[in-house]
Amino acid sequence: MPVIRFVREGRDVECYPGENLREVALRAGIQLYGLKGTLGNCGGCGQCITCFVEVPDEPSAVALSPRTPVEEQKLRRRSQSWRLACQALVNQSLRVITRPQVGLGDREALLASSMATPLPLGPTAWPQPEVEPETALEGDAESQPQPQLQPEADATSGDVS
Repeated sequence: MPVIRFVREGRDVECYPGENLREVALRAGIQLYGLKGTLGNCGGCGQCITCFVEVPDEPSAVALSPRTPVEEQKLRRRSQSWRLACQALVNQSLRVITRPQVGLGDREALLASSMATPLPLGPTAWPQPEVEPETALEGDAESQPQPQLQPEADATSGDVS
């Protein structure tokens, strides 16, 4: 499974490939929003731009889905490493800095320690459920004799056809 390393929080969170970054963060209890965003976010529609995050890794182009037209319009004056969490789908493991607008005093030290431990690449597809081999059970339909159909009697003549 891909791992999202939240640098500010110092936490790694697993998710399935193709999951929405905002939903994964909120499910894990990661605070994406400042005070304004907490009070007035759009709920993941891409309209309020309060859930933006920074993805400092170079291979972020493959780790996340491409920028959506909503992101291109809303983040046109921002760094290309900034993404709207509500619009980004996680494909592979990556590092994320939440609330980049707040700043991170020890940013370089936190990034260096985050980079010291490599991220697992993670799968590129949803895991398939394990299928147990089928075994013949007592009373199985194939092992039981099938009932024979009886011919219907002709209602007018009383003959059996």
